[in-house]
Amino acid sequence: MIARHPDRFEVAALAAGRNVALLREQSSRFGVDVAVSADEGAGGLLRAATESDADVVLAATVGSVAFEAVFAAVERGIDVAIANKEIVVAAGELLMDAAAASGATILPVDSEHSAIFQCLAGEERSSVTAVVLTASGGPFWRRTAAEIEHADLTSALAHPTWQMGTKNTIDSATMMNKGLEVIEASRLFGLPGDRIEIVVHPQSIAHGFVIFRDGSVKSQLAAPDMRLPIGFALSYPERLPCDPLSDGDVLVALGGEASDGALRYEFERPDRERFPCVALAYAALARGGTLPAVLSAANEVAVEAFVEGRVSFGKIAEIVQGAMERAEARELTLAAIRAADREAREAAGEIVQAIERLDGNH
Repeated sequence: MIARHPDRFEVAALAAGRNVALLREQSSRFGVDVAVSADEGAGGLLRAATESDADVVLAATVGSVAFEAVFAAVERGIDVAIANKEIVVAAGELLMDAAAASGATILPVDSEHSAIFQCLAGEERSSVTAVVLTASGGPFWRRTAAEIEHADLTSALAHPTWQMGTKNTIDSATMMNKGLEVIEASRLFGLPGDRIEIVVHPQSIAHGFVIFRDGSVKSQLAAPDMRLPIGFALSYPERLPCDPLSDGDVLVALGGEASDGALRYEFERPDRERFPCVALAYAALARGGTLPAVLSAANEVAVEAFVEGRVSFGKIAEIVQGAMERAEARELTLAAIRAADREAREAAGEIVQAIERLDGNH
């Protein structure tokens, strides 16, 4: 999106993982002054966010590594386009308070939250009955509970719609991603959990809905292409012109194929029995305090253990639930969140080891 609009954007900093060759190429291409890799850890992210004189920081990391960088940017009044679920889940209330105090704007980049953000534009929040997040259902939506329990890594990474990193793709398979997004929506839009719903929409074209008290429903629809919410966040409140995706074909614009004679959307209720991570997320939101941070941290540990082959797919929810049961809901402060995150990782790690010992004995 930035390369398409060189007259509009200048890249002030880039932070990457371990593909240093690509980082160098992009830094040279865009004339970047600050470039950091994962070798520099959280300190590198902090430098990129605060020493680059950026107007907007796009936070697209996974996990808690960008915690300090995002808060430091917001506290300096820098707008943050947020694509990191874990930060908003663990510390969303504090983040929104910091933004209100500094004048920074928090711009959602996840397609679902971008959709809700767009649907709420110009609307009185008091007129909102509920918001609805859509879910693709992931690779296991049509699988039985037994098939899900023993699914292998290759199957879990075979997402039917989106191309994402390993952590986010596994979260989609467990539907934890949607549970985390419910907590995100609560923090971003100031709504309780009982006013945030989920529907499974395999086509991934309608990204979110807002239901109003008069019975009206607004939705944002677009092809499943992350350039759209990224571009909207970077250019907000404007919309960037881009090459038309549809060439005037209305069905293509609505997410179909040029060869389609008709286009149908499906919406189904989520199955919390086959996907218990959804219920765990709602429970963490209801308990409040540091419990969402516990949920998020324990899930990171559980997903990593599954990816490493240490536990089965079906154990991910069990590990998260166990860590939550051990945790106490503390009052929300940055120090308490850090402590809860650390303790949840320790608890989840112990549960993983217990499962490994039990499986070894069998």
